[in-house]
Amino acid sequence: MNIQGKIIFVGEPRSGVSQRNNQPWKSQDFVIETHDQYPRKCMFNVFGEDKLNQFNIKVGDELSVDFDIDAHEYNGRWYNSIRAWRVGPIQPAAAPAAPAAPASSAPASAPAANTAATDTSIDDLPF
Repeated sequence: MNIQGKIIFVGEPRSGVSQRNNQPWKSQDFVIETHDQYPRKCMFNVFGEDKLNQFNIKVGDELSVDFDIDAHEYNGRWYNSIRAWRVGPIQPAAAPAAPAAPASSAPASAPAANTAATDTSIDDLPF
């Protein structure tokens, strides 16, 4: 899944040592706010010191975040996990097509775009 917006919160990094293999780990939470008509906020997590250094996320960054959503059960309760796997700058949208030229600037020899709508002999409406 993907979300785009502005980073509005950067949590404190957490670190520890895995009980399974005694390997160190590092994790950090972030909140992104969309630019929709009704902005949404989403907290996501980045796991791994290498990814934290690679993404280098700061408050105010405009980013596109690709993430996975997963849920797990602990002591009879369920918890969601939203973990980012790719973070980067927002790619600009494709340039909009040039607006159509006004009808008055069309050459006189150009045919009408919709002749059926302009031909009143086909239309049986009184106006």
